[in-house]
Amino acid sequence: MKLGVSTYSYWHFKPERVPIEHVIEEAARLELDGVEILHQQMASEANPYLQKLKRLAFIHGLDLYALSIHQGFVSPDEANRQKNINHTIHCIRLAHELGIPAIRLNSGRWGTVPSFNELMKTEGQEPTLPGHTEDEAFAWVIAAIEDCLPDAEKYGVVLGLENHWGLTCTPEGVNRIVAAIDSDWLKVTMDCGNFLSDPYQKLKQIADDAVLVHAKTYYGGGEWYTLDLDYAKIGNILKEVGFRGYVSIEFEGKADAHIGVPQSVEMLRSAL
Repeated sequence: MKLGVSTYSYWHFKPERVPIEHVIEEAARLELDGVEILHQQMASEANPYLQKLKRLAFIHGLDLYALSIHQGFVSPDEANRQKNINHTIHCIRLAHELGIPAIRLNSGRWGTVPSFNELMKTEGQEPTLPGHTEDEAFAWVIAAIEDCLPDAEKYGVVLGLENHWGLTCTPEGVNRIVAAIDSDWLKVTMDCGNFLSDPYQKLKQIADDAVLVHAKTYYGGGEWYTLDLDYAKIGNILKEVGFRGYVSIEFEGKADAHIGVPQSVEMLRSAL
């Protein structure tokens, strides 16, 4: 397994964005293997900026291994779903320009629980929109991802569906989508911090299709919640399925990232 860090670890959607260049330099200082880029953290999508990031990573001996993007396909509005399909295809092409072989994919959610704190009380589950069903939502998501697959294959970018909130807040939801599509270009981003109860049994259910792992850590207490995760146990789950890819640190604590990320690196190197 390789160990990397997400640029998100240094910027939790605060008003002042932390430059991706700084994260690349920090990752090199920590002797990590690579960096995952959070799309919303990018300063630009212009080609000179993309090539600057690619060059900077290369001269620091780092891979750019994933682009973490935001989109949602759970909407009865066909135009809205198409907008999100177009955005995903656009990001596939951005990843290709950066030499990145994978993107983090979301299913999306209904949005019927507007408060994130309230959503956490239900462990990411929410009621459907009136007049619609969960089966409809799964059909929308599956069809939307299928529309993105030709570009994923053309540009060599694997779509890693994350166990996130909404339809994919359960292992059954993740596996339902991946099994329905059955493509080499749709796999799983396994987020260790997104199953809030009984995480190990749930992670086992999606580990076999994982191509990327998000290792959440919470030094200083979590920004939104805190989990006490046993990464030695998670490491064994990954070893059992032969996972050899990137474990990507998503430091989500309130401590300064320049303290919390090195602590995360030391812990994960020991545990894995």
